[in-house]
Amino acid sequence: MADADVELHGPADWEGPPRRYGPVARVAVLSDVHANVPALDAVLAEPDVAAADLVVLCGDLTWGPQPQETYERIVALGERALCVRGNADRYAARIGTAARTADTPRQAWIAARHSPGAIAFLGRLPFGVVVEVDGLGPAHFCHGSPRSDHELVTPGTPPERFAELSAAVDAAVLVTGHAHLQFDRAVAGLRSVNPGSVGLPYHTGEPGTAYWALLGPGVRLRTTRYDVEDAVARAHRAADPEADRYADTLMNAPDPEEIVVEAERLIFVN
Repeated sequence: MADADVELHGPADWEGPPRRYGPVARVAVLSDVHANVPALDAVLAEPDVAAADLVVLCGDLTWGPQPQETYERIVALGERALCVRGNADRYAARIGTAARTADTPRQAWIAARHSPGAIAFLGRLPFGVVVEVDGLGPAHFCHGSPRSDHELVTPGTPPERFAELSAAVDAAVLVTGHAHLQFDRAVAGLRSVNPGSVGLPYHTGEPGTAYWALLGPGVRLRTTRYDVEDAVARAHRAADPEADRYADTLMNAPDPEEIVVEAERLIFVN
């Protein structure tokens, strides 16, 4: 079990190089929705998202109070939506198919909140994709890093580690999620972008803000306000076993600097 987990947090052997798409003019990038439907609905209602050629979701659709409803929103986007696999998506798919045992009541609860179709969808998600974006060139999208859905890329990732984790990237831009921090920086010869988290951002003092990005011809880091009290109420109505903790994170996000420091303590490679 442990060995299988280690193998699966990187690209699967059968996947090969990431599939390439485009060229397209505009890409809306969303990440780390964490089944926060009010936040997702607010971002999807943005005119620039509605008009984008593609909506790329950089993983962790699930692991929150409304996973099935989140899945249904994404499926409704049809071919405009490209999703990559996050570590939370992997956990839910494996628990939902009995490939992994739930370690906590919440893990079991989350898996049970998905339909069989949603579990199958999560299990099929690719590790990464590449999209040719007008004005930017090829952009490589993944959740954690190109070598692990656990590895954190942050605004403070040292150039040496970034060069190692991106060594196989055949693109001009690397777009990651997982850190729940929005940023755009140049490092080790690449542009490193994180759209931030739609559903569970780690930016202090701004509850009720969803983070995302618009690519093409440049990179625009965007935010959208949503009804955070509604998100908290939905978590309680859904009987989320960790509704109080979820609500506290929404209202009192971790310090971004702590995330940057923690990333260098917890480096995951395949």
